[in-house]
Amino acid sequence: MLLRRAIWIILGVVLLVFFLFRLLGDPANLMIGQSGDEKTRNNILREYHLDKPAWKQFLYYINDISPLSIYEKKSWDDKNVSGIFIGKNTGLVIKWPYLGRSYQNNRPVLDVLLQALPATIILAISAMLLAVVGGVFLGVVAASNKGSAKDHIAMLTSIAGISAPSFFTAMIIAYIFGIWLQPYTGLHFTGSLFEINEITGEQTLALKNLILPALTLGIRPLAIITQLTRSALLDELGKDYIRTAYAKGLSKRTVIWKHALPNAINPVITAITGWFADLLTGAFFVEYIFGWNGLGKVTVNALEKLDYPVVTGAVLLSAIIFTLIQVFTDLLYRIADPRVRL
Repeated sequence: MLLRRAIWIILGVVLLVFFLFRLLGDPANLMIGQSGDEKTRNNILREYHLDKPAWKQFLYYINDISPLSIYEKKSWDDKNVSGIFIGKNTGLVIKWPYLGRSYQNNRPVLDVLLQALPATIILAISAMLLAVVGGVFLGVVAASNKGSAKDHIAMLTSIAGISAPSFFTAMIIAYIFGIWLQPYTGLHFTGSLFEINEITGEQTLALKNLILPALTLGIRPLAIITQLTRSALLDELGKDYIRTAYAKGLSKRTVIWKHALPNAINPVITAITGWFADLLTGAFFVEYIFGWNGLGKVTVNALEKLDYPVVTGAVLLSAIIFTLIQVFTDLLYRIADPRVRL
């Protein structure tokens, strides 16, 4: 059931990406811009089968992005990508999805995206760890001190975090910690996971560059998780089994952390997995502002330069990642609460 739903969602995204790319205008003109010559245009038409009817173009597109495809030997050789060709003139090909080639550097789009993806994954995991640890802690503090100053401060902080758009938060954080307080923090306005020495060309790991973008991305999910944890925990704390636990002489800390919190965690799991998918696939402008060389920055750069194979490939990859995370979320529900049916 879960797999079937995931497949239908991905097919829907493939269809949407395919037709949106063509509704924007003539793809060949969009790719080559104003300065392209007729030879370049013809090459694009041939590579993307744009000289064929729309339904044939879609079938070719499905064939390209499918891991199991059928190609003529010459057509497969022209693509110049790795895979296993089984046959003679026409055969079955086992390969990674072929998303075309970038018009900035003529590299396969999948290679461009996979090179940028690890930096985005590291950034998303760091932001989510910050959000989960901070959000659950603040939510527990607020729920266990309902109506107190701690509760009000936690709620005001979470409301402020939810209200501020990420791109605005990014600019504020970058200015305060990357420019104004830079002599004290040692943090830079922009930077990626690796820094390159201009003299030797050597790469060095620069984890300090992760702090500002991770903080920016983590603020909104932290705020959501704080409110969800508080709400779910307050609901659990009013139930009979909690009163029974107190009657047995258990401490408040034990009741909250070992009894109430595990039963209140389902909506928090939803927020964690949902926001992780969002951070992984939607951190485009935050990466761009901080110069973080991840999937988002690569996509925005490609959009600026009308490199549509990279843009459409990034959208498709993001949709697949998002869908797989949602499937994983449903499995987590089953693990956290055996009463939930898949």
